[in-house]
Amino acid sequence: MDATFLDSVRQSFPTDDALVLGAPMLDRRIHPEPLVRLPLAMLNRHGLIAGATGTGKTKTLQLMAEQMSAAGIPVFVADLKGDLSGLATDGRPHPKIDERAEATGHAWAPTGYPVEFLSLTGQHGAQLRATVTSFGPLLLAKVLGLNDTQTSVLTLVFKYCDDKGLPLLDFADLRSVLQYLANEGAAELKDYGGMSKQTVGVLLREMVELEHQGAEAFFGEPEFDLADLMQVERDGRGLISALQLSDVQDKPALFSTFMMWMLARLFQELPEVGDQAKPKLVFFFDEAHLLFNDASKAFLTQVEQVVRLIRSKGVGIFFVTQSPKDVPADILGQLGHRVQHALRAFTPDDEKALRAAARTFPKTPWYDVQELLTSVGTGEAVITTLTRKGTPTAPVATHLIAPTARMDPLDPAELAALNARSRQVRAYAETVDRDSAHEMLARRMEETAAAAAAEAAAQPVGVEDGKRSGGGRGRTPRPEPSAMEKILKSPGARTAQTMVVRAVMGVLLGGLLGKKR
Repeated sequence: MDATFLDSVRQSFPTDDALVLGAPMLDRRIHPEPLVRLPLAMLNRHGLIAGATGTGKTKTLQLMAEQMSAAGIPVFVADLKGDLSGLATDGRPHPKIDERAEATGHAWAPTGYPVEFLSLTGQHGAQLRATVTSFGPLLLAKVLGLNDTQTSVLTLVFKYCDDKGLPLLDFADLRSVLQYLANEGAAELKDYGGMSKQTVGVLLREMVELEHQGAEAFFGEPEFDLADLMQVERDGRGLISALQLSDVQDKPALFSTFMMWMLARLFQELPEVGDQAKPKLVFFFDEAHLLFNDASKAFLTQVEQVVRLIRSKGVGIFFVTQSPKDVPADILGQLGHRVQHALRAFTPDDEKALRAAARTFPKTPWYDVQELLTSVGTGEAVITTLTRKGTPTAPVATHLIAPTARMDPLDPAELAALNARSRQVRAYAETVDRDSAHEMLARRMEETAAAAAAEAAAQPVGVEDGKRSGGGRGRTPRPEPSAMEKILKSPGARTAQTMVVRAVMGVLLGGLLGKKR
């Protein structure tokens, strides 16, 4: 690497209004100065942080979230294992941090950041909730793991509830509607196409399974106000909203789809703002492969649309995953920034993926990118970003600077102390159960039963007797039978009648035969 390379770095990564990611992997004693930066104005062009397990993806996410907060940009991070909870407190000095500061030429000072902790269960932060209606049939079908036929039935149910004014707020509402339409209300679906009881049974079973995983606490009201994500503190720093997922690691469909719900709601509610000096919010989607595993075509189309269009709403999205192949090609093509940690090639499939990843980087005379991707170490990455003109920079092998907040997680007592002081934890603590589909259908069934009882009470006297005797509704009841009729209709009457007939016939035949003789 010579002075020409350093000049290209200086020109590609300007110094003002940008995140500082690190420095080129050069001997800083010989080549000081240039730093690899990402312009704030380009953060809404989305990005990818990728790399094999243990190569430093989470620390890169933390580094970027810290600097965005310092620049006054609100950030949302999904913390799958609790590793990012240390963002709320000052970092701890360490010899390795000193080594990184020397390698990058960037001074390090311990700093904590404003953090609100969120939770899908309410156990580790403010309780997140969303109504069934706002979730929509496609995202809910993804959570429930439904096939295309079952998804179409769920869509039918949502349409029916919209038409009939039945709010779907929680699972009790959805369950009541499904049971009603499968039984008493089946005739109401003649204009919608109908649905089988077998499909309803599948939907109800999947709902029970999801409730067993804790989803019952998630669906309902008060619904989380997305404006709470886009706050700037009094000191000018952006709020970091950290979704704690350590207690739902075994429910990936729930939290990945919830985060897509957040993006979809932001897309629907935020106004168009175009390009700005910095985004309104940046969203980090950790373990991104969980979102796309076994996803339907309709769901992928929705994700792609949100990623493509939410940029103009002032929102940036960064996907964090192990390999670029985890992200569908149409979505990967929308990601302008790449922080690529080391990739491993242990199998033929891994080698194929490595070659494909190397081809996605801009061409450069300075590196063999495919070889470079297997040789960078922990805390190092190959970085390409977009310039302020929107053109991609040449990839640069980079020493990443160290995060300034704590890099190890908070212990339970520290996390509980922070949550005890949280305004959001208090605001979303109590569940609200207002009038909705469950209550409305229950009243409808009660009214139907009461009307049937009133109609039965208003019927003329003797109608029931008439029915039992074969008479029709409203006919005059038959008179009480006589004693002889009762005897003739008794259980032994037919036998006695038969015996009498036989005796009479015997006398008559005997007389006739005697005359002949």
